[in-house]
Amino acid sequence: MEQVMTENGGRRPMLRWLWLAALVVALDLTTKAMASAWLTYAQPVPVMPMFNLTLLHNTGAAFSFLANEAGWQRWIFIALALAVSVFLVRWLSTLKEGETWLAVAIVLILGGAIGNVYDRVVHGYVVDFIHLYWGRYHFPAFNIADMAITAGAVMMIIDMFRKPSDDGNGGDSAA
Repeated sequence: MEQVMTENGGRRPMLRWLWLAALVVALDLTTKAMASAWLTYAQPVPVMPMFNLTLLHNTGAAFSFLANEAGWQRWIFIALALAVSVFLVRWLSTLKEGETWLAVAIVLILGGAIGNVYDRVVHGYVVDFIHLYWGRYHFPAFNIADMAITAGAVMMIIDMFRKPSDDGNGGDSAA
């Protein structure tokens, strides 16, 4: 069996970005613990116009998708998040040295996925507490993990439209 080597002798240089995923997880779990300890469930605490802190528990996915099901969705979401996490780490390990933008996008999504899967495993729901609104329109509550996933996804979309550099590093110029 032939072993595939990278340009730098087999090392996976972009795995060094995993610290950012760990930071996302730490910030996410810390803020969720603070929200759970300091807020009363479903009682908005005004912070500024258009922004409340409101503790909510989401048994569904984004925008409470499947939240009213009998509980089977918890295990599907856990399995899906774990599979996506493995895929993301493997993808990250294949990136070349100059693909920093994509590496950051991947680890933001990874950190967010791990933060939310932790909640599903430990609590059976995801803790949400950031509540934005405009007039009568209320955006579904979310958390730091959701923000990281969204930022990473937006970065990936932007990456698809970036002009590839001449060195073949997937669109990143000297990073």
